[in-house]
Amino acid sequence: MNRARIIEALRERPYNANQLAEALGLDYRTIRHHLDLLQKNGLITRPTGDAYAAPYFLSPYLEGNYATFEAIREKMNPPGRRFG
Repeated sequence: MNRARIIEALRERPYNANQLAEALGLDYRTIRHHLDLLQKNGLITRPTGDAYAAPYFLSPYLEGNYATFEAIREKMNPPGRRFG
């Protein structure tokens, strides 16, 4: 569920890895692991140059398919179960 939390946070605004770790209360290495996988799979992007503090954004692909993401998230989060 951490990846879903990251996606939801990035939908609100861009974050760098350190900001996400702080905002979500997760270890920086955990965030980096999930960001790397999300980026590898084309769900998030960051400006070229790969600077340490560069923010991440939802990819155009995920932006266009966000309703599908929400539908999947809802199926994984049955009523009565707290998400995130």
